[in-house]
Amino acid sequence: MLPWHQYLLGVIFIVAGANHFRQPKVYERIMPTYIPAPKLMVILSGIAEMLAGFILLNPKTETTGAYMIIVMLVLFFSVHVYMLQNEKASLKLPKWVLILRIPLQFGLIYWTYQYV
Repeated sequence: MLPWHQYLLGVIFIVAGANHFRQPKVYERIMPTYIPAPKLMVILSGIAEMLAGFILLNPKTETTGAYMIIVMLVLFFSVHVYMLQNEKASLKLPKWVLILRIPLQFGLIYWTYQYV
């Protein structure tokens, strides 16, 4: 049996990935302009998040799921920086929230690393 916090992390990623399909325009808006095919990337990243969340919830594949999540979290730094630099991409969030998301990302990476 996995620890409750591992289930929580897996569910967070499954829900976050599903949200890419519920609100794709929001994710397209925060996609850095240098990333090609933003609509496709939103779909692929949503699928990847859900897949990684499910894989993390299986004791036989949890390490793979954890590595998948860590790689995604590192890649998502570019989105956080883009949101800080681009007013349209900022979703009208306060600057302090956008800045706080960066150390939060490191916290998520640390949390995920516990399951490697």
